[in-house]
Amino acid sequence: MTSVLDFLKLHVGKENINAPSPMMKWLNPVILSAEKGALSLRYKIRKEWTNPMGILHGGATAAIVDDTIGVTSFTYGEDHYYATINLNIDYLSSAKENDIIIAEATVIKKGRQFINAQCDIWNESKSRLIAKGYSNMFKTEVKIPTL
Repeated sequence: MTSVLDFLKLHVGKENINAPSPMMKWLNPVILSAEKGALSLRYKIRKEWTNPMGILHGGATAAIVDDTIGVTSFTYGEDHYYATINLNIDYLSSAKENDIIIAEATVIKKGRQFINAQCDIWNESKSRLIAKGYSNMFKTEVKIPTL
């Protein structure tokens, strides 16, 4: 049986991973790094993620933050899913179709039932912060299937 963290590490540099989240499959990130309590993913902005002004839609940004933080919760080897109970995002800059963005999530505090985490979304060179999100998650009764 492979841990989720080991699975993520095995897939560094790859896309189209067999993620349990249909949203993550649709977002199709490339794993850049994974360690206990931290995850870095790369995304290429697609047209369907943009708003009428041609820039990254706030809802797509929120989905990226939520999914990146959600997967980061798996790095602790828990056997249950966590559900987002709040998500706060500051939109700081824009990105457009075909831009590469980097999402970096870090767990700030992990308790027995709750996880508090943050996610920064950067442009590809990491010279411009696009968004910053914070979330709290609650441990559910739903078990994670074995890999």
